[in-house]
Amino acid sequence: MAFTSFILLLSSVAAAFLLFIRRTRYRRMGLPPGSLGYPLIGETLQLIKAYKTENPEPFIDERVARYGSVFMTHLFGEPTIFSADAEMNRFVLQNEGRLFEGSYPASICNLLGKHSLVLMKGSLHKRMHSLTMSFANSSIIKDHLMLDIDRLVRFNLDSWSSRVLLMEEAKKITFELTVKQLMSFDPGEWSESLRKEYILVIEGFFSLPLPLFSTTYRKAIKARSKVAEALTVVVVKRRQEEEERAERKKDMLAALLAADDGFSDEEIVDFLVAILVAGYETTSTIMTLAVKFVTETPLALAQLKEEHEKIREMKSDSDSLEWSDYKSMPFTQCVVNETLRMANIIGGVFRRAMTDVEIKGYKIPKGWKVFSSFRAVHLDPNHFKDARTFNPWRWQSNVTTSPCNVFAPFGGGPRICPGYELARVALSVFLHRLVTSFSWIPAEKDKLVFFPTTRTEKRYPIIVKRRDGGLSSTRKMK
Repeated sequence: MAFTSFILLLSSVAAAFLLFIRRTRYRRMGLPPGSLGYPLIGETLQLIKAYKTENPEPFIDERVARYGSVFMTHLFGEPTIFSADAEMNRFVLQNEGRLFEGSYPASICNLLGKHSLVLMKGSLHKRMHSLTMSFANSSIIKDHLMLDIDRLVRFNLDSWSSRVLLMEEAKKITFELTVKQLMSFDPGEWSESLRKEYILVIEGFFSLPLPLFSTTYRKAIKARSKVAEALTVVVVKRRQEEEERAERKKDMLAALLAADDGFSDEEIVDFLVAILVAGYETTSTIMTLAVKFVTETPLALAQLKEEHEKIREMKSDSDSLEWSDYKSMPFTQCVVNETLRMANIIGGVFRRAMTDVEIKGYKIPKGWKVFSSFRAVHLDPNHFKDARTFNPWRWQSNVTTSPCNVFAPFGGGPRICPGYELARVALSVFLHRLVTSFSWIPAEKDKLVFFPTTRTEKRYPIIVKRRDGGLSSTRKMK
């Protein structure tokens, strides 16, 4: 017993000594203050735990209060400089490809695939980013996608019964829209089966990439293989149709197949996997949180309804929304901006220093990761008054005092999210159809978290009532 106690004491002293030596060495290197946490796992578990609760702020708040807006930590197996500083974040984004390059945790890289857009670099990334934006810019949305967005939103809302799991329904809408945009598929058994596998893939993003120890990650890897197999079948069939000069579809897959330099099936599948993830998870969460925020802010909900009732009065129930309708939603855009600021679905981005970088009085060693946190900046009261209060009126041009140069809900620089305009339009159309067709109340105490799991209580259940008094349970594509 005494020997065991002696060994434990000796181990504790040795660990404390090594920690002291490490901290002293890092201070001499000019690194920001902070803690690398436990050996190997660092502070990863604390970060994951925080982001699976209703309030992920303490992870950031506690460290900013202790160390300042730039601090050192250890996440997903690597030492990382965490930035909650707007100036440093802009510097990192603007120096993409010169001082920094995209770099994400192994859990994300393995699930997205080595040819995904977020992992591409240099001229290939520039080319693929441009191609993606060409299928989601204002002109394309106006002339081609607006009708599909409105049609898919109405199609899903027509099936609502009295109790709705809003997050689940929002995910159906965004996934079906993305599948339509990428591969021209309408909703059906195939897309729904694929979506269910995607739920498992996305849950693996914020887990330790150790299949032997993480059931979540093991399931995610298996689901990713099923997704890749299903998409490969589609790509092979479409490639054969292209070679036979059959009627060509005007979607993103057609553009990838027709590319001058040519892409392999594996490259196209990885690209599709990543785009489906981006279009599915982020926009659906924004939709859900927008409803949550306006439900909790009755004055905002009343003004939102008033704006959309004016649009509805000028159209018949069967009329589709048009681009001009979208452009006549000024308060809706305030709600969208404030939801994006509060929700921070792209909470931040990982970058790796390509060389030693000096900034803000600190040195970032070559090879170290940097996490630029947009979330921390958006919720900083130094940038936004009452930053943690939902206030869409702050975005009205005549009253706003919020510095727009710190607002980065879609990232920035060469890697800005290419679907940012599409996400805004989809949310606006969804809000229009929701507030003009339904009234609702939360079904139970809100347990929504920012990175929901498949558990039912994380899907923001609401009780809905059609404003025309009827209910529908039909899902037929018109």
